Amino acid sequence: MPSKKITFLNKMGYQLSAKIDLPLKKDPFPFVLFAHVFTGSKNLTASKHISRALTMNGFGVMRFDFTGLGDSEGDFSETNFTSNVEDLQDAAAYLAEHYEAPSVIVGHSLGGAAAIFAAGKIPSIKAVVSVAAPSYPEHVTHLLSDKTAEIEENGVAEVNIGGRKFCIKKQFLDDLRSQDNETAIKGLNKALLVMHSPQDRIVGIDNASNIYKLARHPKSYVTLDGADHMLSNKDDAFYAGNVITSWVKRYIEFPIKEKLTTEKEVVVRLEGDDFTTEIQADDHSIIADEPVSFGGNDFGPSPYELLNASLGACTAMTLKMYARRKKWDLQEVLVHLSYCKKDIYQEHQTKPEEGNSRIDRFEIEVELLGNLDETQRERLLEIAHKCPVHKTIASPTEFAMRLKGAEEWQISGSKHQ
Repeated sequence: MPSKKITFLNKMGYQLSAKIDLPLKKDPFPFVLFAHVFTGSKNLTASKHISRALTMNGFGVMRFDFTGLGDSEGDFSETNFTSNVEDLQDAAAYLAEHYEAPSVIVGHSLGGAAAIFAAGKIPSIKAVVSVAAPSYPEHVTHLLSDKTAEIEENGVAEVNIGGRKFCIKKQFLDDLRSQDNETAIKGLNKALLVMHSPQDRIVGIDNASNIYKLARHPKSYVTLDGADHMLSNKDDAFYAGNVITSWVKRYIEFPIKEKLTTEKEVVVRLEGDDFTTEIQADDHSIIADEPVSFGGNDFGPSPYELLNASLGACTAMTLKMYARRKKWDLQEVLVHLSYCKKDIYQEHQTKPEEGNSRIDRFEIEVELLGNLDETQRERLLEIAHKCPVHKTIASPTEFAMRLKGAEEWQISGSKHQ
């Protein structure tokens, strides 16, 4: 996932630190603006892995640190909920100027409440997602423990939040209490997705119910069952990101993706410095890649895994066709495959006089489920050897290759060795 570190200037003149996360193999669409949790940062687990899920689906994401937090300039004690909303507006303006105006805004915890308020002030936003968000901003004051009275009396107090100390001033409390959350939610008039865990011990599930009841349609609710408030398990964050990508497509018109075209049956494209490869087979798009251990991104199966998959699919289809023609009760076929290089010398303890000492070996285990007798099973195993892809791999093969536009073919293969 390509990520660019940038800074942008907010209304107060502070440089705010941000990351622009982009998809690997396409122009990003749509752009998402992400608001992190209270006293958090752009680099928390939820922020990173929700963003990763979005970019893997072609979205662009901007996540940044609010004023006075993370790597951003400013004094956190001078900020409040209103300034967070303004930071979101400034971030949206930066995206609009340098990339594309955001059409989706996602907010986590208090960032979710800020996202709802900011969405009404950012015209380009069409879809809003709140993750574990309080239904009213003042809810966050419960994190201040017994320091609220001290803040009221002295105007300021040092508060421990998540093991870190923050200076909270009375203006922060006053600003939270002044927010008209009911009007903001009712007046949203944009598609809203509410995501919340029933096990959230910091912001209870009743907050999700309140937001959902106040909001107008179109609105949706998805439970993050089993997740904690911070989505500290990356699988929970990744799940949330994938759900968001599917949900957003109901409310945003995506540009028609230009397909790779070819006069042949399949076209493959690889660009950039990595191994992530696009494959277009008729109307079907596939991604191939190498595992991380080989320097890839592991975004898709490797070439040999695709070869195994082709052989396995053809085997299963061939068996199904044969059983259907015979009216046999073959209910399910599972084909388990692996590929390796077999060393002939080690097996036979004799060095071949000529030719290669290693051959390609496909290990195929066929699992047949259904009411089949032993004779039928043995016959199906015989048929498995006759699937077209199996025959193609086993047969003498010719490769005719040339550069695009050239006239002459270069011929190679088992027939020509």
